[in-house]
Amino acid sequence: MTKQSARIAFLLLTASWFGCRAPLEAPRQNAPTVARPPAVMPVSYVPRELSKTFLPTYVIEPPDVLLISALHAVPKAPYRLNPFDTLLIQVENTLPDAPLTGPYTIEPGGYVNLGVDYGRIKVSKLTTDEAGTVVQDHLRKFLRDPLVSVTLVEVASKQQIAGEHLVGPDGNITLGTYGSVRIGGLTIQEAKMQIEAHLETYLEDPEVAVDVYAYNSKSYYVITQGAGLGDGVSRFPVTGNETVLDAISQIQGLDAVSSKIIWVARPAPSIEQCDQILPVDWQAITQRGITDTNYQLLPGDRVFIAEDKMVAFDTWVGKMISPFERIFGFVSLGTQTVSGIRFFQERGTRGFGF
Repeated sequence: MTKQSARIAFLLLTASWFGCRAPLEAPRQNAPTVARPPAVMPVSYVPRELSKTFLPTYVIEPPDVLLISALHAVPKAPYRLNPFDTLLIQVENTLPDAPLTGPYTIEPGGYVNLGVDYGRIKVSKLTTDEAGTVVQDHLRKFLRDPLVSVTLVEVASKQQIAGEHLVGPDGNITLGTYGSVRIGGLTIQEAKMQIEAHLETYLEDPEVAVDVYAYNSKSYYVITQGAGLGDGVSRFPVTGNETVLDAISQIQGLDAVSSKIIWVARPAPSIEQCDQILPVDWQAITQRGITDTNYQLLPGDRVFIAEDKMVAFDTWVGKMISPFERIFGFVSLGTQTVSGIRFFQERGTRGFGF
């Protein structure tokens, strides 16, 4: 499924749940406008705790984190050796107590260290054939007739492909010396093909495996009214299995200022101009285990928890009275201060005898 078809299918699926359908093309000019009734939510079609649905094919967006494995990353010939590349060096006719067989990693300076008996040889910027010749010439200083075989086992730049990669704000991931690849807006399979096509410039028949390590771009929100003390908004990632009860558990339950009036507000295309509201029966979910309103949450959903009206009214009264209390307190303090000054003035003129 392509990116465009996946989005259209998701849009139609979401709209069908709420009785609203988004047109697939722009409306014609001068077309007569028809008043639409409010969205009627067919409850039987809305996914919930015991009848969940699968989300559409995941589309990669910032700031997702991808996990890439380099299954086949062989550089194109002629490849020049670089520091941290690993070579398999096999030598025959060596000293009896100092064999030379095994993997050797090229040091940062471009040298390969063959041990105390044979020393170090610089092989960076050489091909494997040239490195074999250099190693053989070097070993002739110690051995009579060495037979040398040098094979490239692992390329250091392969590590720049494998691992975790953050999708940047521009939709690109960075592969080190292999440059950047734009994979934002693609599915996982499309991203795999895009990365392999990019690496073909540097590698022979590259093959990678791509998976999403962290789902950061798709989320839902829990909004709590603060009863006049400021609303709270919490954001959580969507993994495809969350329900209303899961969302409220993420915020450690209802606050003291919250009521049990809860609903899910689902974003609708602006062209539809209809509210998509799913009322939640909190007592039925928690006290009776009824799952009818424990809806499955989709990307972009808002779980709204209304405030307790009595607490909100008390807060409002406190806000209204507080300025007057401050004024009266200031006036009372001023009156007491003036009375105290007059008292000491009168005592001063009469003397302080009682």
